[in-house]
Amino acid sequence: MDSTTTVIIADDHPLFRQALSQAVSSHLNNTNIEVASDIASLQLCVEQHPFTQLILLDLHMPGAHGFSGLIHLSAHHPEIPVVVVSAHASSDIIRRAMDHGASGFLPKSSSIEEIGEALNQVLAGNLWLPTGYDEKTAASSQEEMDIASILSSLTPQQFRVASMLAQGLLNKQIAYELNVTEATIKAHITDIFRKLGVHSRTQAVLAISKLDVHPPQP
Repeated sequence: MDSTTTVIIADDHPLFRQALSQAVSSHLNNTNIEVASDIASLQLCVEQHPFTQLILLDLHMPGAHGFSGLIHLSAHHPEIPVVVVSAHASSDIIRRAMDHGASGFLPKSSSIEEIGEALNQVLAGNLWLPTGYDEKTAASSQEEMDIASILSSLTPQQFRVASMLAQGLLNKQIAYELNVTEATIKAHITDIFRKLGVHSRTQAVLAISKLDVHPPQP
């Protein structure tokens, strides 16, 4: 029986990925560490390693819009625990991460010992919250959870299109990036608009922006 623990580290900063890899290796035996630098490579990595036991996810990777990457992972791979690793570690952001399916939250300022404890707790099936987290923090808004639910219903390809749409790419640019026809992109966008209940790109971007770490104020 293979006792290797597969961990995916998803972060777009090579130096931090390396530091986190070393921390994981020092606390877990027989570890296979895979890395991803954006949401597209993370999706591919998960598909190639379906028995992954843990994902360490940065919120600010290319292709993610705030909590969107976490939401999509939680919906399509609920069996894989995800620990959010972020420099933004206020109690409201931690609470939102947990509301969107995270199994733990590690501030990027965490010590090696804290990282090790978090890894062991989450791999044992427990939740991990950092010291100083205020458990009385209000839950995410219903509006945000509704947007998250819609995002969860998107197919992986629709999610990629929605992410690029939110980044301001034109249909022809999205088609080029995904190597499909512009007609296919238009069909995806029609479905995305329908699910979001919007009628324009601007409205779609505003809806998705509700998932930003620091969403725009009304």
